[in-house]
Amino acid sequence: MKRTTNFNAGPAALPLEVLKKAQEELVDFKQTGMSVMELSHRSGEYEEVHNKAKSLLVELMDIPENYEVLFLQGGASLQFAMIPMNFLHEGETAHFIQTGAWSEKALSEAKGFGETSVFASSEDDNYSYIPEVDASALTDGAYLHITSNNTIFGTQWKTFPGTSLPLIADMSSDILSKKIDVSQFDLIYAGAQKNLGPSGITIVIARKRLLEKEKKSTPKILKYSTHAKAGSLYHTPPTFAIYMLSLVLDHVKQAGGVEAAEKRNEQKAGILYDTIDQSGGFYKGHARTDSRSHMNVTFTLRDDALTASFVEKAKHEQMVGLAGHRSVGGCRASIYNAVSIEDCQKLADFMKKFQQENE
Repeated sequence: MKRTTNFNAGPAALPLEVLKKAQEELVDFKQTGMSVMELSHRSGEYEEVHNKAKSLLVELMDIPENYEVLFLQGGASLQFAMIPMNFLHEGETAHFIQTGAWSEKALSEAKGFGETSVFASSEDDNYSYIPEVDASALTDGAYLHITSNNTIFGTQWKTFPGTSLPLIADMSSDILSKKIDVSQFDLIYAGAQKNLGPSGITIVIARKRLLEKEKKSTPKILKYSTHAKAGSLYHTPPTFAIYMLSLVLDHVKQAGGVEAAEKRNEQKAGILYDTIDQSGGFYKGHARTDSRSHMNVTFTLRDDALTASFVEKAKHEQMVGLAGHRSVGGCRASIYNAVSIEDCQKLADFMKKFQQENE
């Protein structure tokens, strides 16, 4: 079987070893005579899966004991609403740093629950950079919200803003791709379908003290404390997605952990950005060099016809997912953890050949 090289932004590539492991266990999980999809979420067999996923995440991200780790549903999009629903109280303001489409959506949802402000933004240049901010003077408000990596525009925070307010981050597209200090944040959330597993599960890492600030009026199912008290088993969780998460996390651990993943991701991104920078303007990167993402490499060609030809010819070479988002145009290579160095070299070689044929 020849695997397609998958540069999709999400759902994204999964490690082949993980897929094969899931295939082996799909019909009969650990001699239960059932698929993991059929197990009761109250059974001992599933409880082991559930707890393993949590413990691996805690280990890999070095999550302190004063944080809750939750497995929720609804994607990051539900978190856009849950966060202000729980933590934006009357008379307070939620502050946002706008760096792309997803931070726009988070802001839009928050406006329905209370006062908001845009503390900083890079919208003036089509979100091509991460704003330089000093948030230390920001002392009045409910929280400060950022999006750590911007899939559409190909930008990424290199260092995070310091603030006395609770710092909340959407890390859907770069969680587990590099080492971070979890204690800098009061709440981290991430849809799994980039680096963690298949779609259907959302990871939330929340400081326990923050949960004490939940609004009493929030429906029980939408309170973080509800899920924390129930160990993410308040209602039927996405059991298969959590099983896949545990396999992915174990794979990351066996491959050297987050530190090793970070080194690979730096190397992968370097291969593609070097190709862009050495093309003499044939390929033009969208993101400013100091804000370039190691997860989503965005670039444009001279016109739409050439871009369409690039994407189509790449498909013939079994490389998919390279069409850019309409907000930027051009192309985008999403190179999450499961995309290999060899995959990126294959794309770089194709880019050089395509340039030679079309200059």
